[in-house]
Amino acid sequence: MAFESLSEKLQNAFKKLTGKGKLSEQNIKDAMREVRLALLEADVNYLVVKDFIKQVTERSVGTEILSSLNAGQQVIKIVNEELTTLMGGANARLTWSSSVPTIYMLCGLQGAGKTTMAAKLAGHLRKQGKKPMLAACDIYRPAAIKQLQIVGEKVGVPVFEKGTQDPVKTAKEAVENARYYGNDVLIIDTAGRLHIDETLMGELENIKQAVRPQEILLVIDAMTGQDAVNVAKSFNEKLTVDGVIITKLDSDTRGGAALSVRAVTGKPIKFAGTGEKLEDIEAFHPERMASRILGMGDVLTLIEKATQAMDEGGLDMKGKQKSVKDMTLDDFLDQMQQLKKMGPLQNVLGMLPGVGSKLKDVEIDDNAMKKPEAIIRSMTLKERRMPSILNASRRKRIAAGAGVTVQDVNQLMRQFEQMQKMMKQMSGKRGMMGRMKMPF
Repeated sequence: MAFESLSEKLQNAFKKLTGKGKLSEQNIKDAMREVRLALLEADVNYLVVKDFIKQVTERSVGTEILSSLNAGQQVIKIVNEELTTLMGGANARLTWSSSVPTIYMLCGLQGAGKTTMAAKLAGHLRKQGKKPMLAACDIYRPAAIKQLQIVGEKVGVPVFEKGTQDPVKTAKEAVENARYYGNDVLIIDTAGRLHIDETLMGELENIKQAVRPQEILLVIDAMTGQDAVNVAKSFNEKLTVDGVIITKLDSDTRGGAALSVRAVTGKPIKFAGTGEKLEDIEAFHPERMASRILGMGDVLTLIEKATQAMDEGGLDMKGKQKSVKDMTLDDFLDQMQQLKKMGPLQNVLGMLPGVGSKLKDVEIDDNAMKKPEAIIRSMTLKERRMPSILNASRRKRIAAGAGVTVQDVNQLMRQFEQMQKMMKQMSGKRGMMGRMKMPF
C-alpha cells in the first residue's frame, strides 16, 4: 500500500518526542530533519517539502503541550493538520451542469489507467443513482475501444463509439446520443501518449472546445512519483484541468504524487484508485489520507465501505436481527460475503487505528475465506440452519464435498460456536444495561 514506508518513518520520528513536557527548538529541529528525509524519500516535490517543514516548525516551536497530549502527540496533531492542508483541506466533490448531460473529460498519459478509471467513475456514479454513458475517443491505442466496451459492460454502463472516426466528431455525437437516451452523465475517455506532445494537446483542446465539459479530470499514475507533478503542470497549462484522479494508490508506491500535486498545481485530487477491481475507487478525503499516513487509521472510510457492502448485498438489517440461538451458518456465510465486498483484507485492516504499521511484514491471504465458504456450501439447507445435527458421518460427507479435511470442518464449527458465545456475551451486557435503573 502507498505511504507504508513514509508512515513508518514518520511514526519513528515522533516516538523520540514522547514524554517531553515542552517542545524545544532542538527537539523540533531533530524531528523535522527526519520528517524532511522521509518526505523526500517518498518522492514528494522538494519545494513542497521545504514549505511544509517550515510551516510545521513555525507552529511547533515553543508550543505549550496540551494537558491531554504529550509532545509527540502534539507534533503529530500539527503534522496531521498540515498534511491535510497540503492535500487540499477537504474532499473536493464533482460539480454538475445545469443542462443534461454533465460532461466529464478524462485526460492523461498513456498507461495511467484512464480507460479503467473511466469505467470505475461511471460505476461509482451509477451507484449514486446517475445514468452515465461512456464515450470512446481514444482511436490510437490498439484495442482501447474494445477495452472500454468490456469494462463498461462490467459496470452496467453503455459505451458510445464510432470506431476510428475523428475523436472530436465522436465526442459531439456522444453528447447528442446521451441526450436522446436520457443519460445524465457523459464520461469521455480520450487518447494518451507516452509523453506530452503538440498533437495530443491539440486534439484534447479541440474536444474541449467542441463539447465544453463541466470538468476536465487529469488521471495520474501514483507510481510515477515527481514526474506526475510535471505532467499535471503541463496538462493544466494547456487545458486548465479541474481536478486530479490518482490511480494505483494501492500499489507499493512512495505516494509522493498525492502529496505534491495539489500544492504544485492548485488542483484538488477528487478520486483515488485503490485496487484492480472496477469497484476500487474512493472519493479522496485529505483529512482521512493524512490520518492513514500517520498510522491513525481511517475509520470513516471503513464505515462507508461496510455500509456500501451491506447496501449492495440488499440486506434487510431488521430481518437480520435474530437472537443468538437463531444464528445459522447461512448468517455466518453472509458475514464473510459482506467482508469480501469491502476490498482486500490487508487494506481493510490497515484502516483500523494503530493496525496499519503492524501489518507491514504480515502476509494476509485474501483466499482465506474460500475454504469455510466451500464447507458451508457443501451442507444441506437443514444442516446450515441446524448446525447441532452435524454428527461425524455428516462432517465426513461435507469435507469430501468441499475438498477439505474433517479437521477443517471441525475448525469452522468451533469458530462458529465461538462467535455465538461472543454474541451471547455482548447481548447479555446490553440486557443488563437496559435493566439498570438510572438514579435520576
